Amino acid sequence: MTLNPLSVGSLADQVAASIRDAIHDGRYAPGARLVERALAAELGVSHIPVREALSRLAEEGLIERTPRRGSRVATLTARELDELSTLRVVLEQFVISRVRQRLTAQTERELRAMVQEMRREARAGNFRHVFDLDQHFHERLWELADHQMLNELVTQLRSRIGAFLRAATAALPPDRLEQHAATHDALLDAILDEDPEAGRTEIARHIEVAVQRIRASLPEEQP
Repeated sequence: MTLNPLSVGSLADQVAASIRDAIHDGRYAPGARLVERALAAELGVSHIPVREALSRLAEEGLIERTPRRGSRVATLTARELDELSTLRVVLEQFVISRVRQRLTAQTERELRAMVQEMRREARAGNFRHVFDLDQHFHERLWELADHQMLNELVTQLRSRIGAFLRAATAALPPDRLEQHAATHDALLDAILDEDPEAGRTEIARHIEVAVQRIRASLPEEQP
């Protein structure tokens, strides 16, 4: 059984969260078919909340819905990768500039501790934990930027960015997982650098390195 049965609460929300987690975990690979009635049976619900959940996940860009062909886990195309990564660079350079002005000794310790935990999990080969911490690290930077409208905007992109981070982590060979975790310390060092451009340059490099890993793992597109 891939998914866990649900209890009380908003069924559509819970169904969406369960399927989203399964996609992020890799239990449903890109291109995998998602059958409403099969999902409903696994989760112990009717097909109605499953249908609503799939609609939400389609809006997030995590799944693709095609008339008469049903739903599948979204696959990342080269164009989508380029669009998402260039958008991330613009947004996260702005985030880094604001974090640089607001980073305190306490929040730096918090972020450093997160990176240390990420490195420990990487040494242990815990891919999922590294991905979770990576996502949490970047989400924490967005929070520290303290820009409400920006956070409202990124809510629409959160699942796509999460999928980007997961794809970047999944493309890493095991022996480079800790090296990837350590790049987050380098990012913090750049944010704290006397040169205000150092952090902006490092986040762009951080994203581009991930893009290159993902791009190398994408299947060749048909002409």
